Amino acid sequence: MSTLIVAFPKIEEAKAVRSLLVRRGYDVAVPCTSGAQAINQADNLSDGIIICGYKLSDNMLYSELYEYKPKSFEILLVASQNLWEECHDSNVVCVAMPIKVNDLLSTIEIMQQSQIRRRRKARTTPRQRSPEEQKIIDTAKHMLMEKNNMTEQEAFRYIQKCSMDLSLIHISEPTRP
Repeated sequence: MSTLIVAFPKIEEAKAVRSLLVRRGYDVAVPCTSGAQAINQADNLSDGIIICGYKLSDNMLYSELYEYKPKSFEILLVASQNLWEECHDSNVVCVAMPIKVNDLLSTIEIMQQSQIRRRRKARTTPRQRSPEEQKIIDTAKHMLMEKNNMTEQEAFRYIQKCSMDLSLIHISEPTRP
């Protein structure tokens, strides 16, 4: 589950929201009052959601926080609905002020499920080879094709098999002190 960062201009508000979320079983970082604190917290974590007000104590707006946050974090803006129009073009999710507990919790749950789906998709997406890696593979294939009269498919399968055999050898070897 991703970590939540709570950032509001008044520490009492941040602590109250954090307390509510902790009671509901969420992992919440230290409450913040400034955008700089929230960004610093996010930099120390892998991913999560920053729950914030429209403007923080260091005069940082949620939109600036959105720009400076790590890419693995999302923003949940808690603000009056008349401020939501600015959010439609960005990927900022909004919840109305005053906070309704069920709305806040269901929105957080939806955002976390979305993050989980993205993480799973990223894990199943094959890693792209660098141009250098691809060049090495192509050179090896061409050498096998020329010297052993293999087709490109046969050469690729041979390289693939050798690679798997080598990785099995490394796995089965005991580690030496």
